[in-house]
Amino acid sequence: MRAHDDRTVEFRRLHASGCFVMPNPWDAGSARALESIGFKALATTSAGFAWTQGRSDNRVSLDQMLEHQRIIAAAVKVPVNADFEGGFAVDPEQVAANVRLAAATGIAGLSIEDSTGDPAHPLHEFDLAVERIRAARRAIDESGTGIVLTGRSEGFVCGRPDISETIRRLRAYADAGADCLYAPRIQSAEHASAIVAAVSPKPVNLLINAPFITVAEAASLGVRRISVGGTLARTAWAGFLEAAGEIANEGTFSRFAQLPNVDALFRER
Repeated sequence: MRAHDDRTVEFRRLHASGCFVMPNPWDAGSARALESIGFKALATTSAGFAWTQGRSDNRVSLDQMLEHQRIIAAAVKVPVNADFEGGFAVDPEQVAANVRLAAATGIAGLSIEDSTGDPAHPLHEFDLAVERIRAARRAIDESGTGIVLTGRSEGFVCGRPDISETIRRLRAYADAGADCLYAPRIQSAEHASAIVAAVSPKPVNLLINAPFITVAEAASLGVRRISVGGTLARTAWAGFLEAAGEIANEGTFSRFAQLPNVDALFRER
């Protein structure tokens, strides 16, 4: 069995029981560092990657994203889930074609979201959104990779924080073939618990990008998978910008004290 196949099998096993944290690296170095800490799976972050390219989130091309997935998957031995945004297309058949390309990059899973990028109509119409998930499911099945498909509903991200509509969409995505369900930016235990109950027995991913809950508390609600999106990348940017700002504005270097030995992380690889 190929290493890719082994990682896909392991990724599915992780979704079968318990609760695991799947942090989000933004390049090969951060991926290897997270793996060395002991995380059992990782996930790309579209925002974190875009920032490395000097762009805002959702402003990279399909080809750039596919190459990023190849780099992260090749950098580590653990399963990697891909933030594949909206599949880089609106039409379900084109989403399917792009998912087939993504499935060949070495990833163990990917997510498809239902946001449009249009502030006036921020979510795809319900039937179209469901058909897009169904098309992604078909593409994965035809690829023979068995990678995990996550259906994402973005209402709480794009200004439509309606838990009832979010649950309606996640249930439909589960019925359309999503293996895991995800509503980023919900920030209450009540909403997390409601989503878990609504889509059970399928697993739920919870984004933790603020200190509103602990891993143990999320696990007690039945959450199966935790990710942090671009928040680890933002913490890295925070340190960088604060240190650079001090140099530019004060001419001092106090933040250069007690820094980690980053080179040691990679010395044995």
